[in-house]
Amino acid sequence: MRVPVAIVALCITLTGTARAEWLIEDTAVMGTAVHVRAWHEDPVVARAAVEDALAALREVDETMSPYRPRSDLSRVNERAHLEAVRVGQPLLDVLERAAEVSELTEGAFDVTFASVGRYYDYRTGVRPDAKTIADKLPAIDWHHVHIDRDRSEIRFSREGVSIDLGGIAKGYAVEQAIARMRRHGILHGQVTAGGDTRLLGDRVGRPWIIGIQDPRDDTRLVTRIPLEDEAIATSGDYERYFDEDGIRYHHIIDPDSGDSARKVRSVTIIGPDATFTDAFSTSVFVLGAEAGLAFIEARVGYEAVIVDGEGRMHFSTGLAPPGAQVTARTAP
Repeated sequence: MRVPVAIVALCITLTGTARAEWLIEDTAVMGTAVHVRAWHEDPVVARAAVEDALAALREVDETMSPYRPRSDLSRVNERAHLEAVRVGQPLLDVLERAAEVSELTEGAFDVTFASVGRYYDYRTGVRPDAKTIADKLPAIDWHHVHIDRDRSEIRFSREGVSIDLGGIAKGYAVEQAIARMRRHGILHGQVTAGGDTRLLGDRVGRPWIIGIQDPRDDTRLVTRIPLEDEAIATSGDYERYFDEDGIRYHHIIDPDSGDSARKVRSVTIIGPDATFTDAFSTSVFVLGAEAGLAFIEARVGYEAVIVDGEGRMHFSTGLAPPGAQVTARTAP
């Protein structure tokens, strides 16, 4: 899950283009800052596209927000350990994709991390004690989530299971929003929700330039990358956290331990689908630099930039500048 940040982990540059032709909308959806940009010669078309994109984001929020008592997600968390819960197509789609990533990463990505993660409060600096983690940890296992597509139902196989879609839902939402914009004939655009961005085309003859934040200095970028028609997601330990006795507790939970993953400081994933860049950024954060890069090297069309626990930069093969450290092993 990512906090409301106005493109902190991901900086998008619009300078150098005639801004009069861009329709720009900044608002808040899904508990985070949202930025939508569309370029079209007809402002009526641009407005319709932007409004449709925002509608797509709001629809995902209504379905998958854990803060809406009657959302599909909230109903599943409340009742699925007792009975199968009927849900809409979007939640089924996201949970199926989450299960796919869980299998690919051998459980490094797991939406049931919330079975323990819900006991952390990063605003007040509260964390579960060792006994609570030990008691609740068996509920973290993506195999506990049973999806019946024919009946459009979700069921949990045991009590205590809770799911959180913060590592995949925003990516899914921005991908849906871009699809809506395409249907309006938009060829150049951008949708950002927190740390997840989907770029549509180029910046009218120029690439989009993305800057990746230094996870320990929000005034500094560690690198800039030109991109066109790509999705980008950044996960970092600086988004929602508190420090206690020199240890950082943050929102990216290692499913094996129920504790915060600490092998790296930030992960940025670039690829063709925002749903998977979102989920892969969380996965690689948990896997760590070496195993995470091996995983990405095995995914066609996806690249990674990782800042490890010592502040060192790691790049996947397609992004590595001359002399940069690149690690590739057999993918999990």
